[in-house]
Amino acid sequence: MRTVQLQLEPQGRCSPLVVRILLCSCALLANLATAAAPTPVNVAVISLATDSRYAPRQLERAYPDHPTGRAFDAARMAGDDAALELEELGLTLKFRDVLLPDAQGLPKVLAELKAAHIQHIVADLPAPVLKQLVQLAPAALGGAMVLNVSADEDALRNADCAAVLLHTNPSRQMLTDALAQYLVARNWRKLLLLQGPLPGDQLQAAALLLSAKRYGLKILQTKPFKLSGDPRERDLFNTRLLTNDRDHEVVAVMDSQGEFARTLPYATQWPRPVVGSNGLMAMAWHAQWERNGGPQVSRRFYKLTKRSMQSQDWAAWIAVKALAAGLAAAPKATITQQLGQLRDGTITVDGSKGPPLSFRSWDGQLRQPILLGHGDGVIGVAPLDGVLHPTEVMDTLGTDQKESSCRARL
Repeated sequence: MRTVQLQLEPQGRCSPLVVRILLCSCALLANLATAAAPTPVNVAVISLATDSRYAPRQLERAYPDHPTGRAFDAARMAGDDAALELEELGLTLKFRDVLLPDAQGLPKVLAELKAAHIQHIVADLPAPVLKQLVQLAPAALGGAMVLNVSADEDALRNADCAAVLLHTNPSRQMLTDALAQYLVARNWRKLLLLQGPLPGDQLQAAALLLSAKRYGLKILQTKPFKLSGDPRERDLFNTRLLTNDRDHEVVAVMDSQGEFARTLPYATQWPRPVVGSNGLMAMAWHAQWERNGGPQVSRRFYKLTKRSMQSQDWAAWIAVKALAAGLAAAPKATITQQLGQLRDGTITVDGSKGPPLSFRSWDGQLRQPILLGHGDGVIGVAPLDGVLHPTEVMDTLGTDQKESSCRARL
């Protein structure tokens, strides 16, 4: 057996060679640590403390495709999904969960975001507050990118659009167009429209009327409904009385709150399908979507949050994925350059719904398939087979370029 002897320096002393090696090693490790430290890209996820969609009673009832939690969870999951690719580019996403007390608190919040070097905003806000944010944020932050993940008002994609504003949540027009395509494909063209008194109900009904005109549906009657404990108003929410005419083939209910719509399926006077705010619904996401990697997305979200992914969650998830895709395409680009690259449609993102998704240049809306389903599953996807468009079939959903009144440009 061969013995190897090591000659050690007396305790407390090191040879000059050992000292030099140790110093070089420390310097190398320090350089490696400095090189490996990624540059943070700060993202604020802003929601409203008094948002009625998150009232405890509304969350408890869990109406179909209504939010069951705030958008921060999904944004954080998307950040985890993009982490490896961005780390290779020397970048990392840092999230800040911002709960806005009210619209009057916007200037103070924006000042805090500026101090934190935040220019990317994921906005889970009602339309009026979102409009104020978009007006104030670019000047307050020295440039900003705002991604709308919940407000579905069509006006935000038309007269009230903004160059800094991108939309990942489908517009109301996109949802009603998807429903209309399905009804035409089934040859169910005669509709009874039940409309509630809330502003959101009226906007949904207006979108359906446009879709009906576009796809050749006929609204036979429009009847109001109202939830009330007053016996004198009982007829305004009596489902059998509201649906007692026989000529219609489908009952379309426009109920932004969801309370009345849940009482309608299987409670009509005649055997008619219910569509709109219950029954057959058009939505950005469904937890039972079983293609294109959908089950993996839904399972990861449930594992993270212990709740099912809803449309608004998907919109927040894809918003951060789009932001990450823009960073990956041009890591050193300015905010204005990133917005331009996203809006011109050259950057695409995988939303686990089939084709690559891109933003429309004229209104900042994310093109996307719309899922058609009910509480237990998905039964179709719009655009449906056979629907045609001169350039891009997904532009059959929502406001097309020739119809758009958005004039905002970077």
